[in-house]
Amino acid sequence: MAAASAPSSSLYDVLRISTSADCHEIKAAYRRLARTCHPDVVAMNRKEYSTTEFMKIHAAYSTLSDPDKRANYDKGLCFIFNNKRSVSGFSTYKTHRNWESDQCW
Repeated sequence: MAAASAPSSSLYDVLRISTSADCHEIKAAYRRLARTCHPDVVAMNRKEYSTTEFMKIHAAYSTLSDPDKRANYDKGLCFIFNNKRSVSGFSTYKTHRNWESDQCW
């Protein structure tokens, strides 16, 4: 059972929960997915894939179960979401670098 294989998926997508999930829902989702994706419980021919998926699931749980980490993650998601909705299609945040100011001398 795959958690979420798209690289652009959010941690909420990995755990298959809504962004409004509480700590009990997060823990229940983690346990449900761990029972099916943990490398110790899958067939030998799926161990490598399962290990990768379980690492994603564990990382998502580790972030979303900690209130401080979750708040920081949600701030980042909000920033990304707002930039995708910009009218011009470009962020107002300065993303390019000036060659002269990047020099160390």
